[in-house]
Amino acid sequence: MGKSTSATPRKITVLLVDQDITFASIVQQHLQRFQGRKFNLIWKESAEEALKEIQQNQKIHVILTDFSLPGTNGLEFFLQLNEKNIRIPVVFATSTRELRNAIEAMKLGVEDYILKDELSESLLPRTIVNAFERATRRDQTRAVEKQMLLAQKRAEAIRELVVTVCHEFNNPLAAIKISTDLLLRQNPSEKERNLLRLLEKEVILIEEEVKRLRDVGFDQGNEGGLRENRREGDTTSAGS
Repeated sequence: MGKSTSATPRKITVLLVDQDITFASIVQQHLQRFQGRKFNLIWKESAEEALKEIQQNQKIHVILTDFSLPGTNGLEFFLQLNEKNIRIPVVFATSTRELRNAIEAMKLGVEDYILKDELSESLLPRTIVNAFERATRRDQTRAVEKQMLLAQKRAEAIRELVVTVCHEFNNPLAAIKISTDLLLRQNPSEKERNLLRLLEKEVILIEEEVKRLRDVGFDQGNEGGLRENRREGDTTSAGS
């Protein structure tokens, strides 16, 4: 079950997973007071309840979870999300004594962490916004890469089709040319010679059309690569 954060919502929906009602209240206050973005907060006390909410709610943008959860912990919860192919960015809310666990979790793909005992009014919402925006950029990059891969596969299919078609035409054309040449060497009548010369011209015209088809096919097949090269060139120029 994949989640996309590519569209920019009017409000960032945050799923808070924490059994501490006091901390939930603090999170609500900090998000409400933040001026940069608007938030919608959903609070669940356990990983089990959070998973049910995620299955039912397709509009969750960021998960803020405590490391210590009833019957499990934040890392196991995060791994459960991965197993279910849920790609919502996760931020750990942890205490100083659990800091090492949070850092290890980030190595596995957790987006960020905050320390509960060092929480400022602007830090929490800014951390959530940053996590959401990073995930959005990743989604956009993946979408572009997917389009480029599809374009590459289409180009390869075009090239294969062109090679096949040209091969199917060229083989009989070559046979006709050889046969025509042999007949011309057998001293045919003037009428027969004229017909054979006409046939030669027609074969040459067909060969030219086949070559044109091949060139057009390869140009279309390489179009995606040319666009990619132009894009890279523009990026280099902009950065220089």
